Amino acid sequence: MSAVPAISVAGLRKSYGSHRVLDGIDFTIPQGTIFALLGPNGAGKTTAVQILSTLIKADAGELWVAGHDLAREPDKVRAAIGVTGQFSAVDSLLTGGENLRLMADLLHLGRSRGRTRARELLERFDLIDAAHKPAATYSGGMRRRLDLAMTMVGTPKLIFLDEPTTGLDPRSRRTMWQIVRDLVQQDGVTIFLTTQYLEEADELADRIALLSQGELVAEGTAEELKRLVPGGHVVVRFADADGYRRAAPHVGATSRNDVALTVQIPNSGGVKTLKKLLEWLDDQVIDVAELTVHTPDLDDVFLTLTKEPSR
Repeated sequence: MSAVPAISVAGLRKSYGSHRVLDGIDFTIPQGTIFALLGPNGAGKTTAVQILSTLIKADAGELWVAGHDLAREPDKVRAAIGVTGQFSAVDSLLTGGENLRLMADLLHLGRSRGRTRARELLERFDLIDAAHKPAATYSGGMRRRLDLAMTMVGTPKLIFLDEPTTGLDPRSRRTMWQIVRDLVQQDGVTIFLTTQYLEEADELADRIALLSQGELVAEGTAEELKRLVPGGHVVVRFADADGYRRAAPHVGATSRNDVALTVQIPNSGGVKTLKKLLEWLDDQVIDVAELTVHTPDLDDVFLTLTKEPSR
């Protein structure tokens, strides 16, 4: 028997007046995975997160979160999830330890258990040295780590991360990425990620969905999505002019550089196509100095498949 999905969405719709924000979207997120929802501003990402985290109600759809019917059991859903928004929920006047103990009190963990849980999370999120300092003195990366630690006080099964690394420097961003991976690998937490950084989705997500004008226009792994758009090619640089002259007319090149001794050949990134090319060059005894495979990235996918929000 397969595990119950962390999230199952079928026919989700939401409108505000005559403006339809979500137009019958469907997706399923397995437990213990990272799912990224991408889309232009105004595409409906935030609305989807607000619905699935019980903040607003859907107009239609069968929605199951953490094994519970969202419409009938919202309290059980709330007990199973955590939400880390784009804007920090940290109280700047309190210390890191006080913020965590306050969250433990709000969750009714009890004094002893709450203090123990706060110490565990301060250590895990590398905040021990700053535990007694006001959060106002924290760097951006430290505040985001504390914010996520506060989400983890209640040991949620599913966490909604809304643009978790906005405004962070590259080192802090990579630290957050590793923390997110550890939550999945060590705790079995499921992550629902929204982000404006396509590199972040490429780096972290097991599956990615693209939302455009309220509709899901594509879903799959990062590699599957990249194969949906044209633009992949192979650049071959030959070791000598003789090999270049003999090969260039026969390899299906779309462009040539007689000075650099290079040709550009269309290729979707498939291994068979590349293998066939290498075998032909080997049969012809043509030496290659360098071969580079270029595939479309998520930026290309995003720009090709999504549209600007309707105004």
